[in-house]
Amino acid sequence: MTHILAIDTSSAWCSVALSLNEDAPIVRHQKVSAGASQLLLPWVQELLSEASIELADLDAIAIGIGPGAFTGVRLGVAAVQGLATAACLPVIPVASLDAIASQLVQTSAFIASGAHSFVIAVDARMQEVYWASYLVGSTPSPQREGDIHLTAPEGVELSQIDFLAGSAIMEFGDRLFTSAPSPFSSTHLDSSIGVNASGVLACAKDMWSKGLQQDVHLLEPLYIRNKVALTSAERSQ
Repeated sequence: MTHILAIDTSSAWCSVALSLNEDAPIVRHQKVSAGASQLLLPWVQELLSEASIELADLDAIAIGIGPGAFTGVRLGVAAVQGLATAACLPVIPVASLDAIASQLVQTSAFIASGAHSFVIAVDARMQEVYWASYLVGSTPSPQREGDIHLTAPEGVELSQIDFLAGSAIMEFGDRLFTSAPSPFSSTHLDSSIGVNASGVLACAKDMWSKGLQQDVHLLEPLYIRNKVALTSAERSQ
């Protein structure tokens, strides 16, 4: 029996999920903007109580490490560092785009599309996009091809891609499709999907099965961008 707690606060949502063996996970997922710090730990306790287990009964804690909102990523990582240290648990770090990819491949729209390759593209603010390419193979989890990138919308590579998903679609529209050989059908787009703890949990289960959990002291946020704000001069331009 494997119990994994998954947490994500890298976006405007506070999200917590708890796996219960083969049963459907227990999930709390709510848009909170800056209020995640008030909900996160009470939600963790609620889920553990609902499952009738203690923190120390977990096998691991999974955390969305970004890229995402700078403050939110730091909040989630710090909370997991405290929880895992207190209960002597390993942690499973999950990149936010990988979590979205794991959610996407389980949606009915993606399955119906028959896509075998796709890009997750997320609004990174400052007129930039976090994006990564994925392949659907013989394993349940999609496989990321290379690193997560940070580019202008026009820099997203779609020349050999079947499906596109993520918040960048709504934010940047046609600017994303510079490299696409032809327009994407609406059946091969998902602009509404975002990161949540269910996706983090799906990735974490796969990583756990491969022995990819790690010591909590090695846990760090994933920062693709080092600069998080524009200067006054840059904003005026």
